Amino acid sequence: MSTYKRHLTRRRVLGATAAGLAATGLSAVTGQGVASAAAFGYTDDGTNYVLNTGADLVFKVSKSTGDLTSLVHKGTEYQGYGGMNSHVESGLGASTVSIAQTGSTILVSVAHGTLRHYYAARSGENNVYLWTNKADTSFTATRYIARLKPGIFPSTGADAWVEGGDTVIEAGDVWRQSGGQTRSKHYSGVRVMDYDYVGYTTGSVGLWMVRSNHEKASGGPFYRSLLRHSNEGGVGLYEILHYNQSQTEAMRFGLQGPYLLALTAGGAPSSSLFAANVDTSWVDGLGISGWVGRGGRGRVAGVGIAGRDTAYPYTVGFANAQAQYWTSAAASNGAYSCPNMLPGTYTLTVHKGELAVHTTTVTVTAGTTTALNTLTVANDPSTAPAIWRIGNWDGTPGEFKNARLMTTAHPSDVRAAAWTGNVVVGNGETAAFPCYIWSDVNDGVLVYFKLTAAQAAAAHTLRIGVTTAYINGRPRVTVNDWVSAIPAPPTQPSTRSLTTGSYRGNNHTFTYNVPASAWKTDTGQYNILKLNVVSGSTGTGFLSAGTAFDCLDLLV
Repeated sequence: MSTYKRHLTRRRVLGATAAGLAATGLSAVTGQGVASAAAFGYTDDGTNYVLNTGADLVFKVSKSTGDLTSLVHKGTEYQGYGGMNSHVESGLGASTVSIAQTGSTILVSVAHGTLRHYYAARSGENNVYLWTNKADTSFTATRYIARLKPGIFPSTGADAWVEGGDTVIEAGDVWRQSGGQTRSKHYSGVRVMDYDYVGYTTGSVGLWMVRSNHEKASGGPFYRSLLRHSNEGGVGLYEILHYNQSQTEAMRFGLQGPYLLALTAGGAPSSSLFAANVDTSWVDGLGISGWVGRGGRGRVAGVGIAGRDTAYPYTVGFANAQAQYWTSAAASNGAYSCPNMLPGTYTLTVHKGELAVHTTTVTVTAGTTTALNTLTVANDPSTAPAIWRIGNWDGTPGEFKNARLMTTAHPSDVRAAAWTGNVVVGNGETAAFPCYIWSDVNDGVLVYFKLTAAQAAAAHTLRIGVTTAYINGRPRVTVNDWVSAIPAPPTQPSTRSLTTGSYRGNNHTFTYNVPASAWKTDTGQYNILKLNVVSGSTGTGFLSAGTAFDCLDLLV
């Protein structure tokens, strides 16, 4: 089925009565909503603008608030749960709403203070195109949420719960099932760079949120945020505009979009709708505030990245105060290309996994390609010779105990291995080391290791890499009888993170210069490294001070 089917005959449809609708080929409102019809156009029913795509989709936008109040596909109403509409944030409230048709496109424009929001229907498509332009902080705009009716799509997965049967265990948004597994809207578990769409399918109908390129969002390629949720009350699908949970960057302003609500015959949305592929030439003449078409954008292309560890994927990110982008580097030689960027000067960051290992700047000019010569990675901490290393430097806790579960579950989940337990270097230490340590859960983890006589005769640097922290938790170390100073806390997100599916904060490396006098002189004895999480703030259980680990090593 072509997603970009065009109708050769187009006309605006006016009139809101049943007779008028019938005369134009549109059906009257039924108990299930407005039935689909072949005629492309729009009507005014007095309360809403009613847009018919001429395919199988009819949707309504409130003339007073700009809310999406109805979404009917093949005669079935999908919009609405709990008496709520689909909208920016929790609804804009009183707004100025207008509509216009330009050829095969109908555009609804919503103005609320300095914020502008748009819906578009294209002839012959079962898609709702959306844009949101937040100019400043005068109105909080963290998301667009599509609220869908209950009982249509399957309610399964880590982001689905039953309010009538499950038990709230944290902050009103984390739930435990009777069997001990945990669920939350936070547990979709996917980085923004790893998905193009999110939604649900019954097998015969699919309803998807196809994300924008997120150039005006924040957090970078590895950010995890709300994607969807479901319970007995209904379904939510999200496009994130700026979300504060585990956020590492300031809010960006300007136009984000298009993002889409796409309805299908059960399958995934067409890849031609994805942010990297979607044809937006038809948007250029619509007058959308803040829109910059392909002609006003530039591209960066690099011939390769030298000094890579080929066991890891590499991502090249671009960021400034106005926009963010990213692209994957080729596994063969590290070549990369990032098209459709707004003009400006960006910080270019090469990531090994999720760890920044090289930075430079690059300037993007509209209508041109900025070509870069080979970049050479010079800041990979894994290249430093080490006596021992637990994990590896990749910016994630992925190798450690429980790490794979923690993006889709609460730490108290029954599936999690015991958070306590000590570690012996040379005996499965990476799998045994916990991905997170909290002051009130598993504080005081011990790491046992031996040194040769030559190694014990010298001072060594101990490095501990972390990926985020909660309430300023950071590691203080004891080596045998030697105790380190308490390190200063690095800048980290101020919200929950370790319990809401995210280890992504600001990667930071703590270094401890351990004197030769700290080591055991008997080479047959184990040295004991003790890790304590310290903080000036207090909490209990999994909301006590904590931190997530990337790597630990003792340098030669």
